[in-house]
Amino acid sequence: MFRRGRLYKHKLAAMGDSMAQGFKNGGIYRTDLSFPALLARSMGLYSDFHMPSFSAQTGIPINIEMLVRGLAEKYGDKITAANSVSAARELYRTLSRIKSYWEGHLKSLQAEQPTPFHNQSIWGLSISDTMLMTEKYCREQIINFKPRYSVFNVLPDNAMYTTARLVLNPAFNPALENNTMADNIGLLSDDGGIENLIVCIGHNNIVGAVTRLSIIMSEESDLNTYFENRKCTVFRPEHFKFELRALYHRISKLNTKHVYVPTIPYITIPPAIRGVNEDRESAGSGYFDYYTRFWVWDEDFDPDKHPHLTKDQAIFLDLVVDQYNEIIRRLAYEFDFCVVPVHKYVAAAARRRLGNKIIQPYPAEFLKALKNNPNTGYMVNNRGWPKISTDYLRLDEKTGLIDRGGIFSLDGLHPTTIGYGLIANMYRNCMLKRGVQFAYPFDWDFVIENETLVTSPPPLLNNLRLLLRFLAMDGQERVTFLGKSLLELILESFSSRPEV
Repeated sequence: MFRRGRLYKHKLAAMGDSMAQGFKNGGIYRTDLSFPALLARSMGLYSDFHMPSFSAQTGIPINIEMLVRGLAEKYGDKITAANSVSAARELYRTLSRIKSYWEGHLKSLQAEQPTPFHNQSIWGLSISDTMLMTEKYCREQIINFKPRYSVFNVLPDNAMYTTARLVLNPAFNPALENNTMADNIGLLSDDGGIENLIVCIGHNNIVGAVTRLSIIMSEESDLNTYFENRKCTVFRPEHFKFELRALYHRISKLNTKHVYVPTIPYITIPPAIRGVNEDRESAGSGYFDYYTRFWVWDEDFDPDKHPHLTKDQAIFLDLVVDQYNEIIRRLAYEFDFCVVPVHKYVAAAARRRLGNKIIQPYPAEFLKALKNNPNTGYMVNNRGWPKISTDYLRLDEKTGLIDRGGIFSLDGLHPTTIGYGLIANMYRNCMLKRGVQFAYPFDWDFVIENETLVTSPPPLLNNLRLLLRFLAMDGQERVTFLGKSLLELILESFSSRPEV
């Protein structure tokens, strides 16, 4: 790393996974609402922070919020037994159109971009993928590898590989087809240097355990190998360290001034999995007896029927994450990177785990903006406490307003725009401590205005149980149209282990 007394052409760059790309509601849509883009906005880099666009068809592979809004326009505030099959047909038509677009059947996906994007992040990638995956490799996978889904699969085939191509080499330039994410960041480094580099990676080295509700530990054969050859859902800490050290070592050789790396939140906190106790009471110890799909209600859960993790398995996964974070801290110290303690803030907002005793992790400026916005002012009470937590988004059935949630989006794994704003603020605080200059205060008003799930929640969320049951395709609509649950397909997109 080259540091003092130098000028850097690129004020900010980012590499990593879905968390840095801005993925939410089941897809990548508005990259301008990713946390690196929000930081760039505060730096005044409105046109000088280049990032790919995935706004066509409201994103790839899917945008649950927009799907729900479309259904609400046609079917009102409830999916019933009477209209569920008709709604499923409407959903299928919409998904088929999205699938056709992102598979390139409607128009070429090629885009003009002569230089690497400043945000090189790609959803679904684990640590070694940043140094292995190229546009050429992704193109060959799309041509040669057909997912073993049902013939009725409605998500775009090889959506992650399509996304990766449009990030790594959007112009499909033969001269850049063998570049990895790390290579592209290296090009920015060679082109005048990078003042602030975000390296947000590691979540997908363990998230497969909750998306597939299965713990398969990594073996040496899973190290430094391509995505489709890996069999594990959880990387052993020593394997995590091996791959992370290789990446950090490579980053340390670049022409950068500051490098920022986040800790990893407990993967048992996001509402993609729902904690259930045998007595159906709240968890007193911070853990539940079982963890199942978020669309399975407490009274419906049957451990003999529904896939799940046990309390002991959940505790084990959290202990693995603890080891990951200790590895991140030690390696960051070794390479003089700045650690952003994301895991602490997520844990502080985990209402169900804390037994309704939420620690206040929210900045005062955020609470002020939330209170001043006419659509969200009700969310802050007289004591200054917000109705914001890590719960799945819930509405008050009488008012149709937010009752809880707001940090995680409708896919249960990825943040909302508010969640990304909170993450950006954590990074900003670390940057300020390192003397980084910002042109403007952090724009909380912009963040809240663009969080449509909170400012204008879709009316179908008013009966969340019926909506999730419909999207999970548990009834006739699933048998008729889909070979696999739509929500299952979304969750299984995120794993170090591919579909088998």
